[in-house]
Amino acid sequence: MAATTWILTSSPENHAASASLDFSLIGIKERNRSRAEQIEPGDRIVLYLTRKMSFAGSITVKGPMFEDRTPIWPGKKGNPDIYPWRFETRPELRLEEQDWVPAESLSADLHHVGKWPAEHWRLAFQGQIRAVDQHDAELLVKSLKAASNG
Repeated sequence: MAATTWILTSSPENHAASASLDFSLIGIKERNRSRAEQIEPGDRIVLYLTRKMSFAGSITVKGPMFEDRTPIWPGKKGNPDIYPWRFETRPELRLEEQDWVPAESLSADLHHVGKWPAEHWRLAFQGQIRAVDQHDAELLVKSLKAASNG
């Protein structure tokens, strides 16, 4: 069975916390356990950053989900989430901030985004994690690879 590609939405601050760990660990919010249970070793996770509205890279899941409640990611002020559903990961494509891929540049071509009116493409990235189809997976990886070489 083919690996699934996921898009993980996080804040720039949470992204920085993951980067400080060399993207060796990722956490999923408490309320997203059912989605987290669908993530498997070998799956790819593309990193989308709120406020920056950009894709910053991708990671590969190395191991099965486990629970850990040690605080790592800052989350939202006043409403922290400890992201207890965790996975060991490794970086696949890691972009410097100046190379991040603006999501709007891909929005017209991503099947996932097509579920919303074009002017509301940002809605496609609300919520923490979602799986995308093979077309979107290939487009995202192609775009990240092009940005990493530029």
